[in-house]
Amino acid sequence: MTPAQHAAPLAAVDREWRRFSPRERFARWLVYLVAVAAIVWSVRTIDVIPEFLADAPTQIVDLFQRMWPVDVAHYRRGIHDVLIETLHIATLGTILALGLAVPVGLLAARNITRSRVANQFAQLILVSSRSVNSLVWALVFVAVFGPGALAGALAIAFRSIGFVGKLLAEALEETQRGPIEALEAAGAPWGSIMLKGYWPQVQPAFIGIALFRWDINVRESAVLGLVGAGGIGVALDDAMNFFQWDRVAMVLLTILVVVVIAEILVTWIRRRII
Repeated sequence: MTPAQHAAPLAAVDREWRRFSPRERFARWLVYLVAVAAIVWSVRTIDVIPEFLADAPTQIVDLFQRMWPVDVAHYRRGIHDVLIETLHIATLGTILALGLAVPVGLLAARNITRSRVANQFAQLILVSSRSVNSLVWALVFVAVFGPGALAGALAIAFRSIGFVGKLLAEALEETQRGPIEALEAAGAPWGSIMLKGYWPQVQPAFIGIALFRWDINVRESAVLGLVGAGGIGVALDDAMNFFQWDRVAMVLLTILVVVVIAEILVTWIRRRII
């Protein structure tokens, strides 16, 4: 074999390895460029004042100094009752959302409802519910029913329909067809198919969805009082309006404790039931 024949395979093997192709490298740099341009555009649009940014650490330290010591005695006078109201808003809103989300989830599940028009209508309801923030829902219901816990509970419910309905529809679509086909072959009515075929398969997911949504609703209902929808947010808004920062700290500390306890409780219940 000639030296030229030996050199040919070596020349073919001696290549420079690159992780990305030229097209992929160009696409990555284009994404970076668009991201930087978006950040610069956003900063210029929101009109950031450099003096306020430079003074922010001093203001934060001053705010924490005003919050200390925490007015613990204010809990019994002005926080306890609205805290219980907050838990009632979250619980009632979650129960109402579950009742409203189940039929919408059944319409959205393609293996349950065969009509494409019904599927799309249900998806429209789910997307509409999720796209509107709970504070916006609260503003709407405060305008309709007036300030109070009713507006807060309805805001929580209508905000939760999209979350619960979407996850329920996905759980229904992932069910096994074996038990369903056996019930259909035996001539079981639609209700029995739902209760004996679908429900046992989606029950763990549905319980987990309900618990998880209640945990989220406890957090969201804590701020609905800022727009007049009842709950502990009313106490927070009053304390901030009167610059009673020691009471603001107590309200925030109470919200933190309640959220942590709700998280622990939901985790414990999931382990015991699911």
